[in-house]
Amino acid sequence: MRNIVYAVGFASLVLAGCTQTQEQRAGTGALVGAGVGAAAGQVFGGNTRSTVAGAGAGALIGAVAGTASAPPSGPEYCRFRRADGTIYTARCP
Repeated sequence: MRNIVYAVGFASLVLAGCTQTQEQRAGTGALVGAGVGAAAGQVFGGNTRSTVAGAGAGALIGAVAGTASAPPSGPEYCRFRRADGTIYTARCP
């Protein structure tokens, strides 16, 4: 079961690097959150009720996090990396 949690975590890191709109990020966050929540519910609760509750909570939290992490809508914004490694958002050139 631990391998499933690691696989879902790795998949979320891979998906997080994609450029997406706010709606797409909310959907991706909900899917990844549901997977992580279901795996965590199964690991900690060990029954169907815990798995379903974990999936629901994970989907909700993932959708909120995905929406919050999207760049501002409106004019096109791009993500840039400074020399020190920090990331910032600004209008695309």
